[in-house]
Amino acid sequence: MDEYGPETYGERVADVYDEWYRQLHDIGDEAALLAELAGAGPALELGIGTGRIALRVAELGVTVHGVDASPSMVDKLRAKPGGDAIPVTIGDMADVPVDSSFSLIFVVFNTFFALTTQEAQVRCFRNVAAHLAPGGRFLLHVFVPDLSKVETGDYVSVREAGFDRVRLDTTTYDRVTQRLNSTQLRITEQGVRLVHAQLRYAWPSELDLMAQLAGLALESRWSTFDKLPFTDASPYHVSVYRA
Repeated sequence: MDEYGPETYGERVADVYDEWYRQLHDIGDEAALLAELAGAGPALELGIGTGRIALRVAELGVTVHGVDASPSMVDKLRAKPGGDAIPVTIGDMADVPVDSSFSLIFVVFNTFFALTTQEAQVRCFRNVAAHLAPGGRFLLHVFVPDLSKVETGDYVSVREAGFDRVRLDTTTYDRVTQRLNSTQLRITEQGVRLVHAQLRYAWPSELDLMAQLAGLALESRWSTFDKLPFTDASPYHVSVYRA
């Protein structure tokens, strides 16, 4: 494989992304919370991808902009109804390469962890803070690292087992760098499809420190977009930071 960069995952998965994650299309609570926090807007999605979230938020009356490193993912957004109306900047989301200020900047579905170094994640927080309008918020939605998987160093899960296909997720963990390498395998009668992703996971407390370094403070943390309480058993968290 060529050197892995910010655009690599999106370029390799764009043609099947919406199909593989079609079970996540029920995003009413997600879009409603984002629209509530955005208020009069505008809002910016980091890692906008195929527009799965942004288009729904735009339908609720919020002006949405986007940043993504993958031209192929953005092409999929452009092909959808309303996709051409969303301004998108191609670039590394750690840089937040836009000129405007926003009432809400958000990054969901673990996409923040696609920044594969602590330095890039800290830089992203700093640049987000610089692009928030007065009183603006930064919403982050990521998984809570699972020690039972991290400590073993590897993990395999079955995502789909059908009559004519099998889909597996395989992951290895580096506990020192907090990096994981994950390859999705789809096996069908037509052949094998591989999509590789590299992530750097971080604990909620580490993310809170990154926010503090950027001049942001935790305002709210829930386990779900419908604001269920966050506990030590929550597999995901929805965290909202504010200047």
